[in-house]
This record gives sequence, C-alpha cells and structure tokens, in this order.
Amino acid sequence: MRDLFDDLGEAVPLTGSAARVVSLVPSLTEAVEVSAPGRLAGITDYCTHPSTLDAERVGGSKYPKIDRVLELAPDLVLANSEENRQEDVERLRANGIPVWVMAAPATVPAALASLRRLLTQVYDIEEPEWLVTAEDLWRETLPVRAHAVIPVWRKPWVVLGRETFGGDVLKRLGVANVYAGHAERYPRPKLDELRAKFDSDADLLVLPDEPYEFTAEDGPEAFPGAPFVLVNGRYLTWYGPSLVEAHAALLTALDPSGS
Repeated sequence: MRDLFDDLGEAVPLTGSAARVVSLVPSLTEAVEVSAPGRLAGITDYCTHPSTLDAERVGGSKYPKIDRVLELAPDLVLANSEENRQEDVERLRANGIPVWVMAAPATVPAALASLRRLLTQVYDIEEPEWLVTAEDLWRETLPVRAHAVIPVWRKPWVVLGRETFGGDVLKRLGVANVYAGHAERYPRPKLDELRAKFDSDADLLVLPDEPYEFTAEDGPEAFPGAPFVLVNGRYLTWYGPSLVEAHAALLTALDPSGS
C-alpha cells in the first residue's frame, strides 16, 4: 500500500495500480483518459470528452448511483470537493473504496498542480505533455481590458464570484470579474442588481454554454444594450487537456477582431 493523500489531506489507501477507476468529475475523466487511457471503469452522464470514452455510466456528479459504483468494484474513485457530495464520498470510503478528492481549484495554476499530483502519484506516469503546454500558455496574465458579469445559471441568476477557476481563466485573458470581491463564490444577485452593474462597473457580459446553456436568444435579452460574448463553457470551467486549446479559443471569442 502506498502512502497517498488527496488535496484535502485525506488518506487514499490504494493498493497496487489504479487499473479500475470511477470518475465522478467530467474534467478529471478527460484528464485521466487522455493521460492514462483505458483505466476508467465508470464515468458520469456528463463526461463527454474525449469522444472515445467507453465506460459504464453511473449517473450525475451531484447524485451518482453509488450502488452501481460499488458494483463496479473500482480500485479508486475520483471526486471533487465542490462537484460531489461529502455523504457520497463517505459512503464509498465506508465500503472500502479509496477516494481521491480534488480541491475545487481557485486558479489555473492550482488546478494544474493538483492534476500533476494525481497523474504522477496515483497513476505513476510522467507529467503529460498537455499539462506542461497548458502551464506555459496560462502563466501570463494579460492587462485588464474589460470588466465582466459572468452568469453561469438563470432562474435564479447565479454568477461567478470570488476565487473561482472560471474567474481566474478570464482574469488571465484580461477580463476582470466584477463580482470577484464578493463574499460568496457563486452569488445569486437579483436581475436588477446585475443590470445596474452595467451603469457602473461592468462593460461586458460573458455567457458560457454550460452549466446553463446560454445562447444569443437566451441570456442577452435580459441585459438590453449590454455588450456580450458567448463562450464555450468547457473551455471556461474545465481543468485538463482542454486548457491547451481553450487559451486561443477564448481569446478569439472575447475579442473576435483580435485587437
């Protein structure tokens, strides 16, 4: 048995290699399958990348089918402190299943450092090329050129607040989050408050297509006259191999003119 500890300092009593893994986090699913293919026995319904995934579906991230996970008899389960429920993690551990919990990253470097630990310690592989490339791409923080409101849900409206991965992604691309100083990570301001931001602090509305699927017809109409951009939600919120292509893709989406 190796002495492994997850991001929260909890012991991960892994014996041997992690040959049968259940991932309850779409970002981790992609990172593992790209870096150490063929080890995933179970994944969530929302695990969509890479397109070659071939593993048992075990429900959603928030409400996975724990009985099905146990039936798969995994060597390891991958979870996230924000995306998964503590009671599910505790039930898996109570049934003798090692669980590696990744802390919800507040920055791109924090996410990549966590992924490096997971891949090199749990899977005992060399750091993948995509991870090194992503670190190089995202190291620099561009000068601020816009101040944005970034909704991730409506009915009710939910926006990115303090210390979020998506907020740091945008910050590094020169887009400041006007709710970055809020006490909550995901504030739920009223629509009137959000609209008022465009009379004072904000000059851009950033609308991702996940977790809520904002479109040109669903979202901008709530903010008459506010400049807006539609962005790929995976590029904004997923940590893993997608960060390599996300840098250029988000820059283009945020400023199609390239200025």
